[in-house]
Amino acid sequence: MTWDVRLSTQVCKNLRKLPRVIVDIFQILLAEMELSGPLRHGWPNFGKLSKKDCYHCHLQKGRPTYVVVWKITDRKERKIEVIYLGTHERVNYRRIC
Repeated sequence: MTWDVRLSTQVCKNLRKLPRVIVDIFQILLAEMELSGPLRHGWPNFGKLSKKDCYHCHLQKGRPTYVVVWKITDRKERKIEVIYLGTHERVNYRRIC
C-alpha cells in the first residue's frame, strides 16, 4: 500500500529555484516515501525532529547543504506532507515542525 505524499505551497515555490541535480535527488526521495513510507533511514542525516511525526534528511552535503523536512499528517490514511525544501542555513526546525 502506498503513501500519499503532498508538497506544501512553499516547497513548490522553492522547487523552481533549486539546481536540477537537487530536484532529481528530491524526486527519488519522494518516490521512496510513496512506496515505503516516511522513515528513510538510508538517507544522509535522517532523523526525527523534536515533535512527533516530523522528520528530516539531507539531499546534498557541502556548501550549501540541501535539506528536506516532512511530517506525517495522517497515519491511518497514510499521508505525508513535505513542509520544507531548501538550504540548511535557512531552515528553522522549531518554526516549521
